[in-house]
Amino acid sequence: MVTKKKSAEKKAQVLLLPLKERYSTEVVPKMLSDFSYKNKMQVPKLAKVVLNVGMGEAVSNAKLLEAVTKEMTLISAQKPVITKAKKSIAGFKLRQGVPIGCSVTLRQNRMYAFLDRLFHAALPRIRDFRGFSPKAFDGHGNYSMGVKEQLIFPEINYDDVVAIHGMDITIVTTALNDDEGRALLKHLGFPFRT
Repeated sequence: MVTKKKSAEKKAQVLLLPLKERYSTEVVPKMLSDFSYKNKMQVPKLAKVVLNVGMGEAVSNAKLLEAVTKEMTLISAQKPVITKAKKSIAGFKLRQGVPIGCSVTLRQNRMYAFLDRLFHAALPRIRDFRGFSPKAFDGHGNYSMGVKEQLIFPEINYDDVVAIHGMDITIVTTALNDDEGRALLKHLGFPFRT
């Protein structure tokens, strides 16, 4: 007997194949020829995607953080973790341990589904979008970028938005250097500025 959870997972896997399948069929052969790896296991792959929202205004308005958590759940299809202040800062009226944001780490199928939606549905909705900088790598093949509005994601209903906020998106890869990470993301369809 197949449970509802297992059948839902199978349906999700069928929907997630495009980007994951593209990696195995197109990206791996291109990377093998470009970097002359000896084995296809040396080809870098995506490890995880981390979404992070910091809301300094949440110190005075707790309902704001609840709204951000609901929106992050819609965007990522996973419940976020509430992040708390590590130390007190008097100038910002901030005390240690006060909730000030939320974070989500996506792996495996949810990561591929999110990146598929990000590349093909969300980023084209940004006004005057010319691509992201190809220089925002950290030296180890990981890419970080910022989004100014959460409204670019089609899952967000404009009427339900309490406050407009941005988010940081970090794509973590197994690449050894920036050139390998840049090539991996480029082959996957990431929109770099030319």
